[in-house]
Amino acid sequence: MCYCTDNDTELKQLNGNSLYAVIFPKGQLPPVKGFWSLTMYNPQHFFYANDLHRYSLGTKNSETLKYDPDGGVALYLGNKSPGNDKEANWIPAPASEFSLWLRAYWPEQSMLDGSWKPPAI
Repeated sequence: MCYCTDNDTELKQLNGNSLYAVIFPKGQLPPVKGFWSLTMYNPQHFFYANDLHRYSLGTKNSETLKYDPDGGVALYLGNKSPGNDKEANWIPAPASEFSLWLRAYWPEQSMLDGSWKPPAI
């Protein structure tokens, strides 16, 4: 299952000159039996080459993600670092438009029936 978007909550095109956050409240990570990933693509639909060599965050990075004290997690997207304390949760973006894809492998029923919704950007 896949959710994709080019826009933020104001329906403006995502652009790396802004800093965005995708916030998953405690217990609201994508419900999957397999794995999930939030992946960024440049305007040509390729990975954006960056110094961190990071193109996605999700299950495969779960040990290095920094969780909030309440158990939620915020993922950051933008061309400039959100700060050293948040870089573990940052996907560097181009200083131009980009797209986001949330992939869910072996989704649970709440994803399939639409009762789980991805967070706003």
